[in-house]
Amino acid sequence: MLRKLFYTFFVSLSLSVIGYAQDDTWTKANITDEMTVNPEQNKNWKMGQGKYSAKPKDAWELGVHLGHYFIDGDVDTRVPGGYGLGLHIRKAIHYVFSVRGDFFYGQAKGIDPQAWYTPNFGGGLVEASGAPNNWNYYEQYKSAGAGWHPSYRTQYGYLSLQAVINIGNLLFHKERNKWNWYTAIGTGLSTHKVSLDLFAGNGQPYDVSGVVGNENFDTKAGRRAIVSNIRDLYDGEYETPGFKKQGIFRLGDETNVHVVFIASMGISRKINKRINIGIEHQVMASDNDYLDGIHFRTALDATNNVDMGHYTNIRLGINLGNFNKKTEPLYWLNPLDAGMNDIADLKQRPVLDLTDTDGDGVIDMLDQENNTPAGAPVDTRGIALDSDGDGIADYKDKEPYSPPGYVVNSDGVADVKCCITMEDVNKSIDMKMAGKSDCGKWFLPMIHFDLDKDKIKPEFYGHLHHVANVLKMCPDVCVAVVGHTDVRSSNAYNQGLSYRRAENAVNYLTSTYGIDRSRFKLMYGGKEKPLTPGSKEKEHYMNRRVEFRLCEPGDQEMTAPEVNSSSMEKSGTSKSTKTSKFIGNKNAGY
Repeated sequence: MLRKLFYTFFVSLSLSVIGYAQDDTWTKANITDEMTVNPEQNKNWKMGQGKYSAKPKDAWELGVHLGHYFIDGDVDTRVPGGYGLGLHIRKAIHYVFSVRGDFFYGQAKGIDPQAWYTPNFGGGLVEASGAPNNWNYYEQYKSAGAGWHPSYRTQYGYLSLQAVINIGNLLFHKERNKWNWYTAIGTGLSTHKVSLDLFAGNGQPYDVSGVVGNENFDTKAGRRAIVSNIRDLYDGEYETPGFKKQGIFRLGDETNVHVVFIASMGISRKINKRINIGIEHQVMASDNDYLDGIHFRTALDATNNVDMGHYTNIRLGINLGNFNKKTEPLYWLNPLDAGMNDIADLKQRPVLDLTDTDGDGVIDMLDQENNTPAGAPVDTRGIALDSDGDGIADYKDKEPYSPPGYVVNSDGVADVKCCITMEDVNKSIDMKMAGKSDCGKWFLPMIHFDLDKDKIKPEFYGHLHHVANVLKMCPDVCVAVVGHTDVRSSNAYNQGLSYRRAENAVNYLTSTYGIDRSRFKLMYGGKEKPLTPGSKEKEHYMNRRVEFRLCEPGDQEMTAPEVNSSSMEKSGTSKSTKTSKFIGNKNAGY
């Protein structure tokens, strides 16, 4: 199991080093619907049809840690004098709370510069360990005013489960954070092994009467001198097992097992989406006063204080998984991001002003000619129509549909000869044979749609009326009806949505004005041909459209895309255009 964890860790680290992290490390996270636990809920939320987005599927974090470990107990610890290392696995429950499983192994040492004495002389309350009464070997030095100086080595380990509280990603002023502050508490099972350096290589107790510096014990320099003399005297062999508390749980009657409480605080720095590094300090507390091998310092100091472990460490975290399918751990994402971005989008939208100064049916916000006279017919841009293209607007033209090829006067009336010559007849026949018609010069409008809707909006009924009039006046004209969407959502979904928009426009013209269905070629392009670039809502609105134009030689009727049939059924939109007449799609889309 450990081999597999180490393998996964180093593979992930290698991928990070070679730049596998995605481009949105420091910008807004690119979370698709498929990267959430409920894609349908997330899709509805994007469309404004749900209050809440779906929770993202996020990565697990695998980490390794290494640092300094020491024991705060009865015997002074050596600083630096110990080390610790371990592994952790962490999973976010939500943006603030996560759970971490942690394994730790450490080793600490200590030498006390203060002289101790045996219980018979009011000294340390120690239990027999190793050979019976081996502590009493040091009684002989009491008369010399000396004592003994405990020297220990402790090996310690635990397995724990910790709750991590993270607040570094609650950001109000930027999209992503580089630093994360957190605190953790947890519990687990720990074990330890203590060894003491009591005897020299000859099996005899150390003669500490020659240790100098005791007269300066209250000074830092004096304590350093004492410890230096003890290290020179002791052989560094921890040959005597420390005492084990009786009557507690053991594995195999030899290994002490204690319940340990762990509290920690740390800060981490994100390098990229794959890797982060941090520093943390842990405190380990258990009902165990034998971590340094000594119970009480003196007979008069029989306190209930227990030994505490301290571990200051560097942690390297690797986020596991494919970022095309899941996000970083949630504690690196900003939970306020979606709301902040929606607010910014709303602020960018223009205030809807329905003022129509010239009363032509096109509001001033869209009107490119907002001073047309009352009653003058206009196109969708608010520009006065010139149906015959003679340069004189219809409202001033006494002959709005002048025959092509003739000079017109100031009133728009064509100067047609009184008599039709053979040349005129041949010209008309040639134009007819070539399929040419003056109808090709007429302007055909386009209509637009609300977000994720295929229902025709009432304000565009006038545009469709104009299309119908052109078709009636030009009975030989074929019109291509082409549906489009904006650039959001998947191409497969947008193909179906653009088809239904064009289909509803054709159905409206055939059912309302009795125009033969064969005169239309229904076509669609999804999001492939946007009318305007950009990502603001007004640009998206312009791209959600159905265009009308004269059929071209390469135009062919297109059938409904099969890939979207399940989406239509799910949203309640029938495959039959007659039964789904002008009904808007309620499923998520664009």
